[in-house]
Amino acid sequence: MPDTHRFDADVLIVGAGPAGLALAAALADAGLHALVLERQPRDTLAAPAEDGREIALTHRARGILQRLGWWERLTAEDIAPLNEARVADGDAPARLRFGPGVQAPLGWLVPNHRLRAVGWAAAGARPRVTIETGVAVTALARDATAATLTLADGQTRRAPLVVAADSRFSAVRRLAGIGASMRDFGRSVVVGRVAHEAPNRGIAWECFRHGHTLALLPMNGGCSSAVVTLPSELAPDWLALDDDSFAARVHAASGGVLGGLHAAGPRHHYPLVGVYAQRFAGPRFALVGDAAVGMHPVTAHGFNFGLYGVEVLARELQRRRRALDLNPAPALAAYEAEHRRLTWPIYQGTNAVVSLFTDERPLARVLRPAVLALAGQAPGLRRLVRGVITRQLTGSGLPA
Repeated sequence: MPDTHRFDADVLIVGAGPAGLALAAALADAGLHALVLERQPRDTLAAPAEDGREIALTHRARGILQRLGWWERLTAEDIAPLNEARVADGDAPARLRFGPGVQAPLGWLVPNHRLRAVGWAAAGARPRVTIETGVAVTALARDATAATLTLADGQTRRAPLVVAADSRFSAVRRLAGIGASMRDFGRSVVVGRVAHEAPNRGIAWECFRHGHTLALLPMNGGCSSAVVTLPSELAPDWLALDDDSFAARVHAASGGVLGGLHAAGPRHHYPLVGVYAQRFAGPRFALVGDAAVGMHPVTAHGFNFGLYGVEVLARELQRRRRALDLNPAPALAAYEAEHRRLTWPIYQGTNAVVSLFTDERPLARVLRPAVLALAGQAPGLRRLVRGVITRQLTGSGLPA
């Protein structure tokens, strides 16, 4: 039997982002002690700065947040309903419209920095969660009885299991010898909030314009988040625009669907890189959040996937809690199989849609409206396009 008195926790989690904090809270609720290690200082984590990202949450994701005690910590101003998604290509008006179906609304939009703040508060309120900040992991060692992390100051932390939740470019994933497939689209996202004359009515717009893509994500207070995806070399030009010029470009790209616009906040910039780990687990090691599957860096998909993975991993570890010290492999195998089955087809499908609708070659320009027109008439194709595009916009439509 291993000497459990030498363990610092049941599970070591590297990364105090939303996925890492959600896992820590879920494990604590399952009766396990989680120790979270994070590079950033405590003050930054407790009061994160606004970063321009608006996260769309599915019904399943909302249910997970409610069980973790995050949802109740959000204010009414934080939560904007997402009632409908509309898709337009080129200069044409909306060709596809996706309503909520049996579950209204489609989902909800919440600012990323608010999710981080409530996640920090909810995790910190649990006695079985310990968070160490300002620490960097430099080495990982595993044997038959435990996994050990070495910190930059030479100290070590030891537990039956280590989980990496340290971003899509995870350093701990590399320490574990797990590679990842990276899809660099050569594009960047410029995001900024705009206020508008017409009400958004909870409608998300995805406008595939020639040379760039504009998404308008509905927020509260007569505002929407304008998300512009464009070739990376053009991002500095958009970032250099004054408020009036930025609003004018967004207005033109949107076709004026929200009336007159003016900028309502600063702009932010993110690269567009997709990441899919070759494995989600190994001996006494697992990946969650973007370290496992990194989707679009601004929209919600990655966080929904992260929450689903957290739910599955915590469930499997709880089922085998008594055997965790001896051998967590069965729980990790079950987690890997379920999370890969859910994420792989959607990751590939989303990348295919993004590639088609951002390709400016003549053939792609012809195919895009044809695909949308056919999707509007053929129920089977409509369900497929709805499944991929709506998930890209909202993260919705996934099985519970």
